[in-house]
Amino acid sequence: MTTVPAAEAPEAPRLPGASRPPRPRPRPPARPRLRVLLGATAAAVAVLLLLVALGTLLRQPLLIPPLAASAALVAGAPDLPLSQPRSVVGGQLLSALTGFAVLAVAGPGPWGAAVAGGLALGVMALARAPHSPAAATAVVVALQATPFWSFLGLLALACLLLVAVGLAAAPATGRTYPAYWF
Repeated sequence: MTTVPAAEAPEAPRLPGASRPPRPRPRPPARPRLRVLLGATAAAVAVLLLLVALGTLLRQPLLIPPLAASAALVAGAPDLPLSQPRSVVGGQLLSALTGFAVLAVAGPGPWGAAVAGGLALGVMALARAPHSPAAATAVVVALQATPFWSFLGLLALACLLLVAVGLAAAPATGRTYPAYWF
């Protein structure tokens, strides 16, 4: 008589209505090491202050709310696909362009802004540049009817600064950034 090892034994048939074993519940992430916590927080504060300082010098607002969320991703979760340079820069610029396209068709207002935010997610997914804070950039564009060239230029500058601070902060936190460029 031969025995089948447990790893190769066929599963017992499941009876209709029998429940599956419960899945383990997701748990919150572990507390970060002090070095990571302090470095990520300092990087986020530094880049946001840098955006305010440059905006003051240029007499143009450079800090918009979606960029604060982008800074949090780059500094706090640099391994995520949402945090990679392709997603930060590409996602933000594609979303702004989506907002401008909707603005051209619908004019400024909350209805068009809602459509722009939703369409931006689809555009970013098609481009393989997911960056959820950028959907809010499309909303900002469609609500405020921002000037096309100056907004795009300032947004590109701000995104490049976010990536640069992410690169500079990575060694201080002992993390690697970026995981990939394109």
